[in-house]
Amino acid sequence: MNATPQPIAKAKSAPQSAPESALVADSTGTPAGGKTTIADVVVSKIAGIATREIPGVHALGGGAARAVGLLRERIPGSKTNLSQGVSVEVGEKQAAVDIELVAEYGVGIADLAAAIRDNVITAVERMTGLEVTEVNIAVTDVHTDADDDADDEAAEPAERRVQ
Repeated sequence: MNATPQPIAKAKSAPQSAPESALVADSTGTPAGGKTTIADVVVSKIAGIATREIPGVHALGGGAARAVGLLRERIPGSKTNLSQGVSVEVGEKQAAVDIELVAEYGVGIADLAAAIRDNVITAVERMTGLEVTEVNIAVTDVHTDADDDADDEAAEPAERRVQ
């Protein structure tokens, strides 16, 4: 028997909600075109990379996040966490970004924050099509050259007391 295949009728079911880490973002606005899903981690990585591009940003994250990041980087084969210090909320058409960072000493913090805000908004909107409603920036510390000297001294092995 040579029957032509019939299209399978789609059963109507209750809409399934997307997991929190994969909320829906659709820049097309047309349901017939399908749905584009952008995970929170995608937006946070874009924002993290855009933040690191700005001169005057020493590191992202608070003290505990940076300590864990340093430990992670010492593991062979591990990669830098590009979303460290960045948290986001992603909706269907909008995103909000919170950034925690350490600034270099001598940089104007207000100018630094404005440059970061502009770069993050441009990158996220261009790459995802989402409207960025806000970019909150918390400067948790200022990095100085003395901080590097203290790190170098701590990294040097102590003089041996026995031979």
